[in-house]
Amino acid sequence: MDSLLMEPITLSTTPETYAVPTHNRARTVKAVQHTLHHSISSVGTGLHTGAPINLTLRPAPVGHGIVFQRTDLNAAPLPARFDYVVDTRLSTVVGEAGNPANRIATIEHLMAAFHGCGIDNALVLVDGPEIPVFDGSAADFVFLLDCAGRVPQDAVRQSIEVLRPIRVEQNGAFVELRPSTTQTLHLSLQIDFAAAAIGKQDYALELTPATFRHQLARSRTFTLRQEIEALHKAGLARGGSLENAIVVDGDQILNPSGLRCPDEFIRHKVMDAVGDLYLAGAPIKGAFTGHRSGHSLNNKVLRSLFADPSAWRFTPPSAVSARVAA
Repeated sequence: MDSLLMEPITLSTTPETYAVPTHNRARTVKAVQHTLHHSISSVGTGLHTGAPINLTLRPAPVGHGIVFQRTDLNAAPLPARFDYVVDTRLSTVVGEAGNPANRIATIEHLMAAFHGCGIDNALVLVDGPEIPVFDGSAADFVFLLDCAGRVPQDAVRQSIEVLRPIRVEQNGAFVELRPSTTQTLHLSLQIDFAAAAIGKQDYALELTPATFRHQLARSRTFTLRQEIEALHKAGLARGGSLENAIVVDGDQILNPSGLRCPDEFIRHKVMDAVGDLYLAGAPIKGAFTGHRSGHSLNNKVLRSLFADPSAWRFTPPSAVSARVAA
C-alpha cells in the first residue's frame, strides 16, 4: 500500500444474528444491515493506468447499497450492481450507459472485501478510472474496513435465495447457481491452465467472515508472462509489478517471494467470484459452481438469474429492493 490515512479505530462486534432472552425463552433477531463507523481514505496505484489513485470509503444509510462515485468527473454515481457492469475482459468494470468516460475498473477485490466483511451500505469515492490494486489481493481492503469499523443499522438484511438452477456456458467453461440448504453462499471452483506452475486446481468453501479472512483475502491476482507483454503493447498494466501480481512463466513463479500458499491461484479465483456475486445487490443464499470461469460468466449468471423471477426470491420476504434490478 502506497500510503494510508485513517482515524481512530472503533470496531463493531455486533453479530449478524443474535438471541434476546424473553421470559426465559430466546427469540431470534433477524440479521441487520451494516455500514462503516467512519470514513477512511487511502492512496494506491492503478493497475492499468499506473497513476496514483485516491480512494475514500464512507458510511451510507440503510438501503443505499454499495455505490461508486468518480470525484474527478461531474458524473452520475454508479451502483455496484450486475446491470451496471460494462466490461469484464480484464476485470469487472461498472459504468454509466451513454457516458463511456464514467467508468470504474477493477472493483472485484474491494467488492469481495465488502461481501466478506458484511458491509451492506457504503459510498466509494475514487478520483480515477480504476480502484487501486494495492498488493493484488483483498487484504488491504479488509484492513481499511477494519480500521473504519462496522456498525449495525436499523433495518433487516435481506438475502437473495436461489430457487432453481441457473447455468451459463462459454467455450467449455461454465458457471451455475443452485438452491442450497445452507444459510449463506457456498462456492466451488475449478481451474485448468496449461502453465505447469498453475495446472489444475479446485477449491470449495462456505463463505463466512472467518473463511473469507483466513482462506481468501490474501490471495493475489495472477497473470502469464506472455500476457504482460501483450498488455504493455496495448498500453495497459502500466502499474503492474511483482509487488501486486503473481507472474507465471511455464513452470516458474517469477515473484522472488513465491506463493503465499500452494493453491493461491484458485483461491484468488474464488475471491474474485465472491466480489462479482456481491453485484447481485445483496448476499446470495445458494451454491455457486464454476469451471474455468471468470468475470464474464460470473456477470452472465447474475443476469440470467434476475431475468427469471421464478428463480429467486428475497429472504426474509419483502417488497422488491431498489438495489436489485427488476
